[in-house]
Amino acid sequence: MEHGKLHEIQNSQKRYLHHSGTGTGDYRTSKQPLIKGEGQAISFVATDLETGFEGHYAADVEREGAITINAKKLFEIVQNFPGEDVLIEEIERQWIEIKNNNIVYHIVGMSPDDFPDVPRVDEVVFTRVATGGVREMIEKTVMIQAPSDEKRAHITGVCFERIQKGGLNLMRMVSTDGRRLCKVDVEIGEDANFVPGESVIVPKKGLMEAAKILDKEEEHVEVGVKDNYLIFKMAKETVIIGLLEGDFPEYEQVIEKDDTFDIEVDRKLFSMMLKRMSILSSDSYNSVIFNFAANRLEVTATNPDLGESKEDMAIAFERDEVEVAFNPKYLIDTLNVINDERILVNLRDNHHPCLVEGVDEKRFLSIIMPMKI
Repeated sequence: MEHGKLHEIQNSQKRYLHHSGTGTGDYRTSKQPLIKGEGQAISFVATDLETGFEGHYAADVEREGAITINAKKLFEIVQNFPGEDVLIEEIERQWIEIKNNNIVYHIVGMSPDDFPDVPRVDEVVFTRVATGGVREMIEKTVMIQAPSDEKRAHITGVCFERIQKGGLNLMRMVSTDGRRLCKVDVEIGEDANFVPGESVIVPKKGLMEAAKILDKEEEHVEVGVKDNYLIFKMAKETVIIGLLEGDFPEYEQVIEKDDTFDIEVDRKLFSMMLKRMSILSSDSYNSVIFNFAANRLEVTATNPDLGESKEDMAIAFERDEVEVAFNPKYLIDTLNVINDERILVNLRDNHHPCLVEGVDEKRFLSIIMPMKI
């Protein structure tokens, strides 16, 4: 019998529901977490056989026990309970009684013996990182999504690195789909227990689930890699993500840039221009032509099935004319995650990739390959 605070159970179920039901693993384990009452705590354990979640919360445990239960229904029940306390008890043959004052629910549970083992990773060397920085790394790299039938690890996953560069300790994530690449760095402080390590590939699905669970109220999160797992550890919750096997492409040469080819542009104006030019795009005609010449940028979109559009804007450009084609969606995605009001578009010619970053914020860099005209 567990007597738990209602808001703790609600919060744990919100976090679990972010994780549950999205994996490709066993349906039963991804829908029904293991609930355990022991000591002075109630714990929730969930897995889809690829990503694991474990949370521990204060509770008055009158009798220790364990059961698996439908996460969505438990959340819906406690979400609408009045007051702060909720009583959860197994009454007979895996039937669960949930009650509060004059409200009683009886729902079917399952034997905890059928719940799979969640990996236990011991002696992990954790690095203390700002929670917002980790969320930013994840959100800005998982925006590049792989096709549903993609199997290559470097396309379905994100490269995670702990490196020392330019005298700085950096935690880095890199993502690509073969047509574009995103890199995000977070600088690690001197007192954060930073240890460089080999690069690993982390499933994007697991990272997206972890980002939802990362508590905005917690200033820092502990991050570590051990035994083919990436671990995020918070005060009450831990997320363990199984790593992918494979090698991430060498990308260092691609992200090198010559500042002499930088073109400074207003991010908002450029983004709105691209959105207007992409209105006539389709799966068959998904490119627009950019003409950089004499302090002007002219963008043209042509779709034989729909029509054509053209727009120009003033920019600082005093080089030889460059005509190049890009998928506008890739540029729009990039501009949506840059916080600076002014951006740098680094464009050499119509053969080299285009590099995009903020004028002041250098933690994020996007590389986009040109298309054939």
